Amino acid sequence: MATVDYVWAAVQDAPVRELFPGIRLRTLWKGDDGASAHVLEMDPGSCWQGIDVHEPGPEEVFVTSGVFNDGVRDYPAGSFIHAPAGSSHVPQTTTGCTLFLFYPEG
Repeated sequence: MATVDYVWAAVQDAPVRELFPGIRLRTLWKGDDGASAHVLEMDPGSCWQGIDVHEPGPEEVFVTSGVFNDGVRDYPAGSFIHAPAGSSHVPQTTTGCTLFLFYPEG
């Protein structure tokens, strides 16, 4: 069986964009319909500047390493978070963390 339609990316080869000091986004994939997949790397002690609002659609988060905090609670490695459209939080970490982010609606 052929895998001709597969698209793949290696995190270390993905373009990196610094969003805020100590917070880097690596885009792995963008679909034609606006969906996208990313890896977010947060250094120890980093914090999102302002409030991260999920629009137009939801955000799916999987914590691959470290401990992520949404401004309310800690999520250790292995945690999954579904943030519905219109929800918001202030991403931060004391230990540093790496997140896999998926935006099914852009």
